[in-house]
Amino acid sequence: MCVYLVRTIKRDVIMKLFATALACLGLVAVAGAQVTLGDAGGWLESAYAQWGSDGSDSYNVYYSGAGKTDVKVDAALVRKYGSIWRVDVPGLKAGDYTLKIVGVKNGKEGAAATTKTLSVKAHDRSGFAFADGHVPGAYKADGTLKDGAVVVYITESTKNTVTVSVAKDNKGGMVDSTGFQPILNALKKGYDKRPFVFRLVGNVTDPEFTDKGDILVDMGKKEGLSMTIEGIGNDATANGWGIRVKNAQDVEIRNLGIMNVNSGEGDNIGLQQDNKYVWVHNCDFFYGDAGSDKDQVKGDGALDCKKSTYVTFSYNHFWDNGKSNLLGLSEGTTEGLYITYHHNWYDHSDSRHPRIRYYSAHVYNNYYDGNAKYGAGSTLGSSVFMENNYFRNCKYPMLTSLQGSDVYASGTKRDPTNYGTFSKEAGGTIKAYGNYMEGSFTFIPYGATSYKVKGTETTAASQGINTSVDFDAYVVDSRDAKVPTTVKSYDGENTYNNFDTDNSVMYSYKADDAATAKANVMAFAGRVQGGDFKWTFDNSTDDASSDVNQALKDALIAYKGWNGGVIVVSSSSSAPASSSSSVKSSSSEAKSSSSSDEKSSSSEAKSSSSGKAESSSSVESSGPDALPVAAPLHGEPMRYLARESRLEVYVPGAVRVDVLRMDGTKVLASSARVLDLSGLRAGVYLVRLVTAGSVHQLKVLKR
Repeated sequence: MCVYLVRTIKRDVIMKLFATALACLGLVAVAGAQVTLGDAGGWLESAYAQWGSDGSDSYNVYYSGAGKTDVKVDAALVRKYGSIWRVDVPGLKAGDYTLKIVGVKNGKEGAAATTKTLSVKAHDRSGFAFADGHVPGAYKADGTLKDGAVVVYITESTKNTVTVSVAKDNKGGMVDSTGFQPILNALKKGYDKRPFVFRLVGNVTDPEFTDKGDILVDMGKKEGLSMTIEGIGNDATANGWGIRVKNAQDVEIRNLGIMNVNSGEGDNIGLQQDNKYVWVHNCDFFYGDAGSDKDQVKGDGALDCKKSTYVTFSYNHFWDNGKSNLLGLSEGTTEGLYITYHHNWYDHSDSRHPRIRYYSAHVYNNYYDGNAKYGAGSTLGSSVFMENNYFRNCKYPMLTSLQGSDVYASGTKRDPTNYGTFSKEAGGTIKAYGNYMEGSFTFIPYGATSYKVKGTETTAASQGINTSVDFDAYVVDSRDAKVPTTVKSYDGENTYNNFDTDNSVMYSYKADDAATAKANVMAFAGRVQGGDFKWTFDNSTDDASSDVNQALKDALIAYKGWNGGVIVVSSSSSAPASSSSSVKSSSSEAKSSSSSDEKSSSSEAKSSSSGKAESSSSVESSGPDALPVAAPLHGEPMRYLARESRLEVYVPGAVRVDVLRMDGTKVLASSARVLDLSGLRAGVYLVRLVTAGSVHQLKVLKR
């Protein structure tokens, strides 16, 4: 029992005694706490929090939950964006957690704040990648790091200097390897069996050492090594380089944005040959540099797979890619090739969702959102099970090579010479169950007397089509129904192998209905919180167009992430303390402002404003001395709200705002604090804010 006798004592002494008394009662008192929490939440096996600077030199962050209390997270997970700080904590099993942020001043912990309870969800580990008891990557099935995992942090400043000791022989010898690609090269020898996690933090441009412009994961067909390459938070970006995987197994790639790839191979991520048990999920795929072929204007493949098996691609977001998923090349066999695509968002991407040769492919619960060319395509004896997918304005949801819609193209004459999509390859077979289609689409089921052509009900007789020969897919009434061997492709007479009803092959999974799948995809596809780069497509134009969206292209080229060059104007960011083998590498502090907090759904139809005439003056929404009602937590002097086409200025005193084209031409000058920029043409502009004694600049993208 604590007993205190207080007579005439100064107020600060009383407060100290009061705090001690609370401690005796098992309570906690934090005097003078100044850490101001902003957004915080749980995500997929991770949690995040943001807070404003309170003058501390740095912050320590601790998580509690899942039977653990105050576990300190790695310092590299705590980043500064202007005046806002953020932490992301990966490697958490599903459950409830709190994050405690503690200010550090002169090496001593001070003020602290704790988040509300954050609910963390589990990743969906379904699909062929998990066959035979495998759990690809350096994380366990419960989402926590595998025992003895080595954690390596890759930032723009450490990509060429990070150093790891890697086993060099079977006798316990170690060798230091420096740089992202050299470390991977050292691991190829196969002596080091520890799980490795490479964590990208922020925007990372081309490393000094690559393989033809890509980061190459080549395990030399050695077994026993598992590896994860992941992004931290909502802004981890591979900018200018792709990832190739070959001769590898038990590999996981997750939570990365990949853009502006200009490598020799050209794919954002490519599984090249001899890979098994590979899982690529929750990534954002953007344009790459244009290739030499006509169909490479948006870059080459976004996420391709060749000569590999037991693969899962899930919860990825494809942003207007031209060629999303090539599957198969020259395998020459339909035996032993298995892959799953589920819960991917094909967001105005044009084709190959996927485009399949040879493989047995389970394609379920994906959202096809305004696709100008086609959804999935089957060739060369492939067997494709399309289950509970949602199609919105997908021109041809399913195509089988040289038959059905592929050779009729909504007409009344069979014309494989002018219409064939798949380079005159023989057909495969698509089994379809539970799919939902809306909008303008053409789909010819096997044996149907009527079907939809460009969204309108049409009879087979009016088109002169025998749908038992010319069909896009064989539609079944139950998931377990088999496709009879009498159903054959028009070209090649290939049949369906019914892999999906073979218990010796198929895995356990639970498919959503199509509408629920769409909602889950829109909620969780792509990076944490949907990533820091947001874009709203104009459905009235972009659904049917396969052209490069130049404004989107400009925004991707301009993107600099946390380096501070550009704020992505149309956008509004995990593990326990790593194992004893964690790699400690220096990391430069992020200095840029974070992206705007404006949030918009990528599937909403918005006017692009590209047809608007450029105005020489803005509509000022408030007087020059009126501050906006609420300045952002980030502490920027100004920000651009893309959805409203509005610029807001937050600094006090007299200001001058100049808006210039990128060629230096001034298109607007104002002393207002709220500017309506809706009259400007679409494009990238430089905003210059001049105040007493300082100049601030911001690049914005007007859509």
